[in-house]
Amino acid sequence: MFIQTETTPNPATLKFIPGRLVLEGGTMEFANHEAAARSPLAERLFGVPGVTGVFYGSDFITVTKDASDWQHLKPAILGAIMEHYMSGAPLLSDGSATSDEASDEAGEFFNEADAETVEMIKDLIETRVRPAVANDGGDITFRGFKDGIVYLNMKGACSGCPSSTATLRHGIQNLLRHFVPEVVEVQPV
Repeated sequence: MFIQTETTPNPATLKFIPGRLVLEGGTMEFANHEAAARSPLAERLFGVPGVTGVFYGSDFITVTKDASDWQHLKPAILGAIMEHYMSGAPLLSDGSATSDEASDEAGEFFNEADAETVEMIKDLIETRVRPAVANDGGDITFRGFKDGIVYLNMKGACSGCPSSTATLRHGIQNLLRHFVPEVVEVQPV
């Protein structure tokens, strides 16, 4: 098994590409060891001293570290990923391999009068923003729209990334303002 690695704009996060499907649809994030209890792979990764976050995309895994050096962490992380796939263990303890996006959608907030605007915003995020952000090892999902402000949830490499503010302000905000005049600002949740 050959696992590729890629840097991300976030220096504390590396993207690992195992060359096979990781998550059937959507994304999943584990912010701490307790949250990782539902995933044997995430538990293995949190077992590596210095790992502070794990994120699954469709065909990649991003791992976030503390102040530790990648030179020391990378071999242990590669070993944990390889051991997981060689063991044949499921990605999640319940045997499923699908994301938490249904629960994400349940937490959305917006006024029903803005439903058409929200659909345009969501479509732009799905078709133009999420694919680009996935290339960098992260994900951005819609959380809400109120008083012209779009609220987005940043996950994976995007969470805590030094360039995330620029991505939000200059990239996503400008894109949404161009296509949806009702958008005034974009903010992270």
